[in-house]
Amino acid sequence: MTVAVRFAPSPTGLLHVGNVRLALVNWLFARKAGGNFLLRLDDTDEERSKPEYAEGIERDLTWLGLAWDRFARESDRYGRYDEVSEALKASGRLYPCYETPEELNLKRASLVSQGRPPIYDRAALRLTDADRARLEGEGRRAHWRFKLEHTPVEWTDLVRGPVHFEGTALSDPVLIREDGRPLYTLTSVVDDGDLAITHVIRGEDHVANTAVQIQIFEAIGAPVPEFAHLPLLTDAAGAGLSKRLGSLSVASLREEEGIEPMALASLLAKLGTSDPIEPRLTLDELVAEFDIAKIARGTPKFDPEELARLNARILHLLPFERVAGELAALGLDGADAAFWEAVRPNLGRIADARDWWAVTHAPVTPVVDDAGFLDEAAALLPDEPWDLATWGAWTGAVKAKTGRKGKDLFLPLRRALTGRDHGPELKNLLPLIGRARALKRLAGETA
Repeated sequence: MTVAVRFAPSPTGLLHVGNVRLALVNWLFARKAGGNFLLRLDDTDEERSKPEYAEGIERDLTWLGLAWDRFARESDRYGRYDEVSEALKASGRLYPCYETPEELNLKRASLVSQGRPPIYDRAALRLTDADRARLEGEGRRAHWRFKLEHTPVEWTDLVRGPVHFEGTALSDPVLIREDGRPLYTLTSVVDDGDLAITHVIRGEDHVANTAVQIQIFEAIGAPVPEFAHLPLLTDAAGAGLSKRLGSLSVASLREEEGIEPMALASLLAKLGTSDPIEPRLTLDELVAEFDIAKIARGTPKFDPEELARLNARILHLLPFERVAGELAALGLDGADAAFWEAVRPNLGRIADARDWWAVTHAPVTPVVDDAGFLDEAAALLPDEPWDLATWGAWTGAVKAKTGRKGKDLFLPLRRALTGRDHGPELKNLLPLIGRARALKRLAGETA
């Protein structure tokens, strides 16, 4: 058996970190098993599904490196859903109902007020042909419910362990709307069966759906996949995430926060597991460490500050070859490995490199604390060429001449050369600044 999983978002909003965590776990599971990963757009909600959201889903997954092996779109498969629906009608498992939303709400409210679960009473099964004709004559259009077997439903969940539902505690789900369009509960099962999905890995908000859908798999003669239901991610305050509200969207993390894809992947792959959260530079490393059995049932919280710290740690490890394109995209023409090695320990996000590019390649207004001391230091500045040993040799000479040491020696030089109190090691920056610019700054000139 070839392991096959799917990530099936609806293109009705921006993907948030909770959505992408599910995509990542599915992708890692497939790659660890040597299987395949299907991207399926569940786009039958035609009012809310938008092309720009579909494009955004593909863009976000591509940015993260989560390449899909297969692609499907539900809106291409209406004919297949009609075929399955007709077969279920013919077998008596799909039956027409005529209650209005208002009537159903009253039924549910009545049951809840009695302390009973809001399970559909199957009143539509008692309708005669004459009753149905009369209702349709009044202009009512049928929605179609799936008739569940009142037998226990059980499966062993890869995250939750043994799961049991009493069939009598489940309500017959609506599979076809009044306008004839199929709903997720049906389309998802048909797709999973037709596309040979072996493992369905999704959020724990679908546990009750799974109990219903197992019976639908059986009714249409499709193999029942294995299931894993992950605890839903929340924000740092414990609130749920919503793609409609744009909560912690992947697009905003990428475009506004400057987060590196491997920082997000490194965090999401480990949240809610027994593994420590550490920076990883490749998805292959995460694949090697992945085990779905490590995912705990507790609710994981996504902390943007933790992501920011991890992003900085990722940048501090990345070689120049991995960031050359991003530096060029920032307009840092000529940025080379020496520049990257000099500044990366002080970056929180790659866009911060622009600040240090300005220090080494653009005019800086020096901060002059002691002009006399800076004049003495300038007189000892060695001739070029410079290398990483130049700073130590120069400050050693200045120390011997002036008697200064420690902060009294280094801080005035840093403030004059960079205009700042803190930053990358000056042994790395000094060769990038160059002798001509350094002399002017030591003289208090903007250069």
